[in-house]
Amino acid sequence: MRIAALLVVLNIACSPISARADDVAAAQGVIRAQEQAFAHDDAAAAYSQAAPAIKEIFPAPDIFMSMVQKGYAPVYRHKSFEFGDSKTEGSSVAQRVHIIDANGEAWEALYTLEQQADGSYKITGCSLLKAGQAV
Repeated sequence: MRIAALLVVLNIACSPISARADDVAAAQGVIRAQEQAFAHDDAAAAYSQAAPAIKEIFPAPDIFMSMVQKGYAPVYRHKSFEFGDSKTEGSSVAQRVHIIDANGEAWEALYTLEQQADGSYKITGCSLLKAGQAV
């Protein structure tokens, strides 16, 4: 009886952790899918990972892709793209990504994602700084 009670308590205690881990994994999958779409110059696939608010600002895949090419070159083309720390809060995930750009310079990207009504995650923003710069 005590073992069963302990298992129930452990299951309840660990559930939020696994749910958050699942959220982080889902968010990382979205970021990775967009990163791969950029690598293949697939504007439609990259655009499909953007949240509705981003799509309001950039109303077509080609407009979105042009913005990324001009303003986020290390995200668009890079030598290395590795996930760092993540943080979940409610239905949001913040995910750090360590990037080495095409010229060998280090960058840090902070992606924010929001869970949508259908349960999927979409990218709501990306801040990009050269590694070592203060936020």
